[in-house]
Amino acid sequence: MTTGLRRERVRASRQWRDGAFRNPSGLGPALAGDALPLLREYALGDAEREPRVALPLLDPRPVWQRPPESGLRVTWLGHSTLLVELDGTVLLTDPVFGERASPLPFAGPRRFHPVPAPLEALPPIDAVVLSHDHYDHLCAPTVRQLARRGVPFVTSLGVGATLERLGVEPARITELDWGEATQVRSVELVATEAQHFSGRGLADRNRSLWSAFVLRGERHRCFFSGDTGLTAGLSETAARYGPFDLVALEVGAFHPAWGAIHLGPAQALTAFEWLGGGALLPVHWGTFNLALHAWHEPAETLLSLAAPRDHRILTPRLGGSVEPGRETPLDPWWRPLVRVTLASESSPEPA
Repeated sequence: MTTGLRRERVRASRQWRDGAFRNPSGLGPALAGDALPLLREYALGDAEREPRVALPLLDPRPVWQRPPESGLRVTWLGHSTLLVELDGTVLLTDPVFGERASPLPFAGPRRFHPVPAPLEALPPIDAVVLSHDHYDHLCAPTVRQLARRGVPFVTSLGVGATLERLGVEPARITELDWGEATQVRSVELVATEAQHFSGRGLADRNRSLWSAFVLRGERHRCFFSGDTGLTAGLSETAARYGPFDLVALEVGAFHPAWGAIHLGPAQALTAFEWLGGGALLPVHWGTFNLALHAWHEPAETLLSLAAPRDHRILTPRLGGSVEPGRETPLDPWWRPLVRVTLASESSPEPA
């Protein structure tokens, strides 16, 4: 529960109306009445929502032993967790190192793969960038570990109350409304408009804000979407803060019923174009079963739709690092795994 100065800042926000945060468009999650077709699709669908073979992991620790040659390097640790080395500053986005994206330790979406590197193996973190409070972005066990290390958090309005309950010192929490900024060493962090929602239970829906973030260094600029649907605010962000060297956009956990609050591959490409291009790093896929599509579909569909548009797409393996300033060949690493699964399914039963 937000109290004191935090509550005053929440209520002063332009996004706070009628006791909750709202998207400027008025859009939000699908209504409860739309849930029945989704439940039917969930029960009867045959998509391979979880991989049937082990996913290949890279150990990023040897790469982290040397600074990025270009000044900008990003390591994908799964889902929306990125280690961003930007002009001498190290940032960690939406860190989820726990086993489940769930309030319960014994139930809920469980990760497909181990974390490529344990939390204690990460280089010193200058700040965590936390987009919103959903369980697949704000992981309680991970936050508790980071709190013990004294890592600062930069997050959206109202999220600080949850961080404090998990042990983060108030002095180490910076909450931002859209358009507000804070400085972390050489990098300016700006919270920008996203179209989503928030809440970790039935009683706190939309009581904290959700944000995308611009990371502006002395030489490089990145955009991190958090979770968002397609919103005109992306074009405004590009005009005010671009151009970007790297754009990290969520592509997974998509469905037509959720089109207002998640991009999915097609809308991600539109968002990428609205943001002015650069290099596109797809995130929010490949780690948890949070949707009705096949686990690999977001990346495969993205590449299929992007091919005629000549966009630059970066698809590192889990634990893989990319430098947007360097030439990086496209690596559809999931395709051999899908072929192995299909081959095993088509093999005749032994006599």
